[in-house]
Amino acid sequence: MDTERKLKKVKISIMRNPKFALWQGVLMIGKTQVADDVATAQTNGRDEVYGRQFVESLTESELAFVVLHEALHKALRHFSTWRKLSEENQLLCNAACDYVINLMLYDLDKQEQTIRMPRYKDGPKKGERLGLIDEKYRGMNTKQVFDLLKKECEGGGEGSGGGKDRFDEHDWDGFDELTDEQKRQLEREVDAAIRQGQIAAQKVAGKGSSGMPRELADLLEAKIDWREELREFIKAFCLSKDKSSWRRPNRRFISEGVYLPTLIGEKVGHIVIGPDMSGSIADELTAFFSEIRYISEEIMPEKVDLIYWDCAVTGHEEYDSATVPNIVSSTKPKGGGGTAPSCVSRYLKDKKIVPDCIIMFTDGYVGNDWGSDWEAPILWVIAGNKKAQAAHGKTIHI
Repeated sequence: MDTERKLKKVKISIMRNPKFALWQGVLMIGKTQVADDVATAQTNGRDEVYGRQFVESLTESELAFVVLHEALHKALRHFSTWRKLSEENQLLCNAACDYVINLMLYDLDKQEQTIRMPRYKDGPKKGERLGLIDEKYRGMNTKQVFDLLKKECEGGGEGSGGGKDRFDEHDWDGFDELTDEQKRQLEREVDAAIRQGQIAAQKVAGKGSSGMPRELADLLEAKIDWREELREFIKAFCLSKDKSSWRRPNRRFISEGVYLPTLIGEKVGHIVIGPDMSGSIADELTAFFSEIRYISEEIMPEKVDLIYWDCAVTGHEEYDSATVPNIVSSTKPKGGGGTAPSCVSRYLKDKKIVPDCIIMFTDGYVGNDWGSDWEAPILWVIAGNKKAQAAHGKTIHI
């Protein structure tokens, strides 16, 4: 049997097996090909490539395991969800993703009747598993495994098996080469495929028992695209009305038979950004700066007052249209004490700073202190604490 035919046969057998109903749709996303210059297998989150010699060396059950492994990278959106972790340490990120996936696959067929983790075919490890799997990571998501691996490395251990014992590569560069529209389309396709797979799995196993892993269920929760919310917030409060357009006649005068142009905004004006620097902030700071980078590079306001705070204002930096793109690289965060957003509202009033809008980043652990007398529309971006709801303005969660 030639290599391409073997791979196709295995894929079809997986899709026909009720045990793997949850993953049927994901297996159909992207292109699948065999290449002579690939050592094992790899995906960029959409397409899959399998090394010819590697496929030929595997039994059909081992190949089925590898095919599902690549499908789970796609289903769990590893390349978009954990991009920041890969930038911090790609080897550990790859290992963390694999540990999570391989435990999921092991649980699908513990007797290895249909899928079997590949084994070493020769050498001192002949017969041993070729792949990262460890019960100590059971119940964890990729970030939790990554943190443990990182801690182990800092303690002098290998942390990831030293990069050994892996049967696939992760094509981060290939993911980065996808356009923004291709990434959005991929997100939509994966989401639809998983939801369809969930329905198919429930038909097999009974309603409410699709066997969906927790990490995948978390990804499928209805959630807000906070950046879309940010755009709408800024569009409503912060765009200067600096140009007139006949494309949309001014509705206010149409009823009187008078057609006048509508003023449209092209420029984003003055924004205050207030990152929470209290002692409870840890991993959230990375998320904050990721979004501040987005604001500075994509929204490009004409003026930004960056105000760090905990129980008092700890830093105030000013940026204009020329320096806004350099906020993240040039800023010097300060803080680490208690948490009192009211210090920012008082500070703005004392300094007579009246922006077009205010964006506050926090973990939401502020008690009842959400500030008062805010003199501009305010958006609260809350990380991690889903129960927190600001007493003033608009709240979104990331």
